[in-house]
Amino acid sequence: MNFTSSTAARPAARSSSRIRWLAYFLALACLLWVLHDIHPEKLLHDLRGIRWGWVVLGIVLDLLSYVVQGVRWRLLLLSFARVRLSQTVRAIYAGLFANEILPLRSGELLRTFLISRDTSIGLTQVFTTVGVERLMDGMVLATALGAASFFVSLPGEFARAAKIFGVVIFSLSVLFMAGVIYLNRVPVLPEGAHPLRHRIRKKLAPLLEGIRVLGTSAGFYSAAATSPLIPTLQILALWAMSRAYGIGLELGPMAAVLLIINFGVALPNAPANVGSYQFFCVLGLTLFGVEKTRAAGFSIVAYLLLTIPFLFFGFLAVARSGLSVGDIRSRTSELFGSPEAPPAK
Repeated sequence: MNFTSSTAARPAARSSSRIRWLAYFLALACLLWVLHDIHPEKLLHDLRGIRWGWVVLGIVLDLLSYVVQGVRWRLLLLSFARVRLSQTVRAIYAGLFANEILPLRSGELLRTFLISRDTSIGLTQVFTTVGVERLMDGMVLATALGAASFFVSLPGEFARAAKIFGVVIFSLSVLFMAGVIYLNRVPVLPEGAHPLRHRIRKKLAPLLEGIRVLGTSAGFYSAAATSPLIPTLQILALWAMSRAYGIGLELGPMAAVLLIINFGVALPNAPANVGSYQFFCVLGLTLFGVEKTRAAGFSIVAYLLLTIPFLFFGFLAVARSGLSVGDIRSRTSELFGSPEAPPAK
């Protein structure tokens, strides 16, 4: 046993445990706020009036959004190797399943591992594509939040947080593109570099090369063009669910509600975004005049009806991958920084 490695891993494990318990506490606090001061009779009346045709449409649109995400991810991965769409979609659904049962968005790590395992692409390169995906999502979200602010008055603290988020995403995008331009002019490992700089760049070489290849590939720009379609399908799915529940908001307000939800759950939190999803859904709906009991009921019903289907498909994806729940836990623990984490290919 490597005593030094084990000792070094303990503070990281304690830190991860504290973050996890904080996420659970915040989730509980959010749920208590959502359920506080609602009217059970009105809630039951709304539940009895659900229109299931709209529910089916919402579920189909939501599931389709993850297929489009699989298309986008495949376009990014094609910079390194040919990957089948079925592989990316299956990995995404397996990751969604992991997010439902594990905290801190562990599914992002699991889907990275699955693609790296099943293809010739190194783990670092796959991580790079996932990071670029998140950057694209952030750009779409920041742009949409900016547009939504012209049509709805966002709460003061939320509006300030959205502005900070937009500045951070814009800065990261500029840094990414600047890095691509720089790496195309200067070799990743230039000759005659200072020994310390050479060692650092050698360690970062797979990541830097991944950024360079991604930023100059045709797939990168095709993937960027595909990105707005993902939230569009999710907006339509949430709007269909609102029609099913009898909430009379039009497509524009429901788009703003989804943006508020997505912004609110962007940070790692409790498994499956429990609590934070309901909190920000109710917050968004009440901004448009929806009564709190109806908003709270919708936040729970929409969450369950949209989560259960991809949980089912995620379970099938995990089963097809040959992993058990125990395997998922151990693999994601390794990828979070355990000394036994598999090296990049």
